[in-house]
Formats: sequence, structure tokens, C-alpha cells
Amino acid sequence: MSTRTRPASGAAALAEMKEFAGFSKGTQRYIRRALDIGLGRRDPVKRWSRDPGEAAGIRAQQRVYGRLDQIRAFIPDDSGLDAMEPLMTPLITMTAFDLGQDRLPCFASYRFLYERLIGASVRPWLPGAFCAAAALPHLHPDRRRILLQSISEAAATAPGWSNREPAFFPEWVEKVDMTVAG
Repeated sequence: MSTRTRPASGAAALAEMKEFAGFSKGTQRYIRRALDIGLGRRDPVKRWSRDPGEAAGIRAQQRVYGRLDQIRAFIPDDSGLDAMEPLMTPLITMTAFDLGQDRLPCFASYRFLYERLIGASVRPWLPGAFCAAAALPHLHPDRRRILLQSISEAAATAPGWSNREPAFFPEWVEKVDMTVAG
């Protein structure tokens, strides 16, 4: 008789859906938009912008996310300090941008997004990047406090991280006209 050491992908996807459902609508929207930009899923300006200001914000996010391939390529296999600079510099910069958009209110929403943008191998580096970016002066002191208090001790001091890739990648869902759908 064998024992299962990790949840089935269906159970993992359901747990991830439940986590995503716990985020505010604004956070959910930002995560879906960021995934469209970072994963190149569709034209994000056409899909997500509601006005010229939002279109400009999306184009800025596209420029910042242009470093995703570099970040993915430089994730070290170990925790050696000599290998971290090529990863951490762009990761902190990208994190600072996203936290500055005021749509990722806590470490959990940040982690959810970045595991999908970059992959499971970035997990050990996320607490450090989050704390570094959340402490930068471009954020209001009250916002910095809230962000830094949102990371649990368990997340900040984890002895290890799962290498299981995320199973659920939220996407845009068209609204259904219930008068026609019925």
C-alpha cells in the first residue's frame, strides 16, 4: 500500500482557487492582469485598461515585467550569497513596483502572484524580496507597516519550500448575460 506524499493536482488547484477567492476583488483583478502581462497571455491594454491612466500603468508594468526572463534564469540552485545578486536586484525592483500599485495588500497575495509569474523555484527568495521592497521609502509608512506585518513568522523563517508548481492560474472571465444564458 502506497501513501500519497503530496496532494493530487485537483486538490491543490481547489486549495489555490479557495486562496484566490479570499482576496479582494481589486486584488483578484490585479493578479489576473499581472498574469496576462507577465505570461504574455493576451493584449493587456486592450483587455484591462478602462481609461488612459490605467493604460499607462499597464505599459509601465509591461516594462518592469520585461525582466521576468532574467529573474527566471538567475534563480540559484542553492542559497549562496554569491549567486543571489542577479536574482534579487530585479526581483526587489519588480516587487517594489507591484507593492507600489497598492493592489497586493499582503504577503499572501504577493506570493500567490509571484509563484505563478516566476515558478515554484522562486519561493525561498520571496520573503526577502517582499520585506526589502515593503521597507522602501516609496511606500507610505503606514503601508510599509501593514505590508511588513502581513508576513507570518512561518513564511519568514520556513526551513524549506515546496517545489510543486502552482496548479491554478486565474484568468479573465467574460460576464454572462443571464437574460440570454437562461
